[in-house]
Amino acid sequence: MSELARRARIQIGVLEVEGFMLPDGSYRMSQSQAAEIVGLSERNARDFLSSKAFKSLRGEGYTPAIFEIDEVSQGRGQSRFNALDLDVVITYWTWQCFRGNKQALTLLIALATETLERRFDTAFGVARSEQDRDERLASTLEQMEGYLKEAMDYEVLAQADSQYLRNWIAQMGYDPDDLPNPRDEQ
Repeated sequence: MSELARRARIQIGVLEVEGFMLPDGSYRMSQSQAAEIVGLSERNARDFLSSKAFKSLRGEGYTPAIFEIDEVSQGRGQSRFNALDLDVVITYWTWQCFRGNKQALTLLIALATETLERRFDTAFGVARSEQDRDERLASTLEQMEGYLKEAMDYEVLAQADSQYLRNWIAQMGYDPDDLPNPRDEQ
């Protein structure tokens, strides 16, 4: 805990997080911000960093560094934070997508779309202002939330699958609530 980090507000469409720049010029997010932006607690991010899943993706031995925040950008609140590399933040959000977190999926789709659009803009010589990019990102976030609200409702899908299986069992002449237990037949 020897270096001081500078803090700044980072806009991601309509979302806002605190970002940090270390003295070497690299960027970090706090562990708590990485979790909160996808609707989870800091503990969830901490648990992920010690999980087998993370170790299989990143290898052994990752521990977030703790940095102090310089007094100029500190403002109110914490004076130090657990610093996550941006690729670790993306890995965490991707893992949350895999686990069905709609906020994480929405966020990654919007960020990936912006990244591709920036590359296409460069290839076609299109210049956009940062305000335009922010508006497009906000629009993408809003669209994705609408699409995913219905498409990824796992609970509804599970209920539909369950009902389908119950109907099929009933059509086969069985009572779905009174199926034989295979252990009873032994």
